[in-house]
Amino acid sequence: MHETRTSTDATSRDFLDPADPDTANQAALIAWLRLQSALCLSPVLARDCLQATGGDPVAALARSGKVPRQGDGVIRGWIRDLGRRGIRALPFTASLYPPALRALPDPPPLLLARGEIADLQRPSIAIVGARAATGYGRGVAWELAAALGKAGFVVVSGLARGVDAAAHRGALASSGHTIAVLGCGPDRVYPPEHRELADDVAQAGVLVSELSPGRPPAAPHFPLRNRLISGLVQAVVVVEARRRSGSLITARHALDQGREVLVVPGPIDTVHSAGSNALLRDGARPVLDVSDVLQAVSSPFGSAPTGGIVPDHEAKAKPRGRDEAKVYGLLCQDVAHRDALARTLGWPPGRLSVALTDLEIDGWVEGDRDGRLRAVPAARRALRERT
Repeated sequence: MHETRTSTDATSRDFLDPADPDTANQAALIAWLRLQSALCLSPVLARDCLQATGGDPVAALARSGKVPRQGDGVIRGWIRDLGRRGIRALPFTASLYPPALRALPDPPPLLLARGEIADLQRPSIAIVGARAATGYGRGVAWELAAALGKAGFVVVSGLARGVDAAAHRGALASSGHTIAVLGCGPDRVYPPEHRELADDVAQAGVLVSELSPGRPPAAPHFPLRNRLISGLVQAVVVVEARRRSGSLITARHALDQGREVLVVPGPIDTVHSAGSNALLRDGARPVLDVSDVLQAVSSPFGSAPTGGIVPDHEAKAKPRGRDEAKVYGLLCQDVAHRDALARTLGWPPGRLSVALTDLEIDGWVEGDRDGRLRAVPAARRALRERT
């Protein structure tokens, strides 16, 4: 009984550190790793049992009727190895466990993370797509990730070949933060050629897995991994996906979780974009540049972070011309058609046309597909120029 009580007390901490020899800490780690070993592929059952037992991993495991895959001797070996690798544990009850994941119907009972744990709670955007991506797809993923990193977002992906790797590298190139969600144990890297990339991610973000140490990359693990990618973020951007693509699973998870789904359009005559273009046909938002992503996440999660990259004087800038400033001010209040603007201003068509042309050329105003005009926020305009 004493071990159960100290385990529960220990897991109310921010996280559990395998390198900490404290008795209560070690007992808690053993209890949570036993639960993870038995239930990491059954997260709904794990959640139900934890909720029924007040978050006690020992009682939750007993209630589940499941048996851990490994004995305590092996689990103690895991703890030593996790400590050497700098991997920390985030139980479901820990204060730093991501609230966005805790709110899911199938949250992982335990996360194992290497890197900056705080990044798991920062505003984030996922970029996912084909492993066998084209040069165009990899380039777009890199550019979007770099721009989002500069804008203060954490870029989330799955460390896979192709689009995922390009997204991580783009974020790193912009000195941004990035999260790699693994489809294997935290002590493994898949694909193996991404070992150096994984180390770079851990230095500028975090590697995270819900799977026990030693778990290999396997087919059942990746749909689980994909729900965490979408669960951590405000929006998912799909770049190139075939009709049968894991990225489409991520998009479906995102829709189920109430996240925004955006898609980079691709050629209609290539298999690389067949699945992603189908998402567009079904109503996903198109991404033509980073401003489309920033606009999508400005609601309902709040304004997009700027990460300090847009100086205050730029964020407050306005068009220089008197007519242009007046038109821009009206459009900042609400979107409007050209005719409605002319009526409000009482200007002849030629005067309004000159002002709007200058505003559109300089990037202060943009048009919707239905002909409505809207102001481009000064901070977003400055960000677009910088990216």
